[in-house]
Amino acid sequence: MKYIKLAVSFNFGEVTSVIIASVLLPFLPITPIQLLVQSLLYDFGQLTLPFDNVDTEYLKDPKIWDIKSLKNFMLFMGPLSSTFDMIVFASIWFLFNIRDAATFQTIWFSYGVVSNLIGMHIIRTAKVPFIQSNAHKFVYLSSIILSIIAIIVPYTSLGHFIGLVSNPISYLTIIIGVPILYCFVALFAKKIYIKKYGEWI
Repeated sequence: MKYIKLAVSFNFGEVTSVIIASVLLPFLPITPIQLLVQSLLYDFGQLTLPFDNVDTEYLKDPKIWDIKSLKNFMLFMGPLSSTFDMIVFASIWFLFNIRDAATFQTIWFSYGVVSNLIGMHIIRTAKVPFIQSNAHKFVYLSSIILSIIAIIVPYTSLGHFIGLVSNPISYLTIIIGVPILYCFVALFAKKIYIKKYGEWI
């Protein structure tokens, strides 16, 4: 359920973001091959979730497959994810005044992976991650390694092959800064969701 809720919420948010950006921008915010590689990277991170630690409270009662719960989660967390994508788009366009498609796509490529992997730690538990609930070491390790890979890929031949470019280090303020901001807002949103629906995962 962690994996499924994570996947549907982020995918719903990303699809929404791509549609909105494709309408507003004079170029694609990310190309199909870049999106495929991006998805592959954070999917590798999500594949460590079967090894994850499970909160004791979650194991007290048997769970059932609930489509309504899945839909509620997707429609609540998906738009939140998309909102932060819009913040990234606006920062790239207005704050950094970037009009080059390859540079724009590169920033969003790296941001998307880092954001999803950090967001995974928010979604994996109803508690406060890193403090009240710790993930398995495999989950932590994969998140760190894959985030670093996502940042490094644009500087490699593979990155250049899929249309990414080597960007100034200053753009890390978006790639790392916005996901950290997302964490704090998502923690607040999580409290609202749990209060409204009486559950999380």
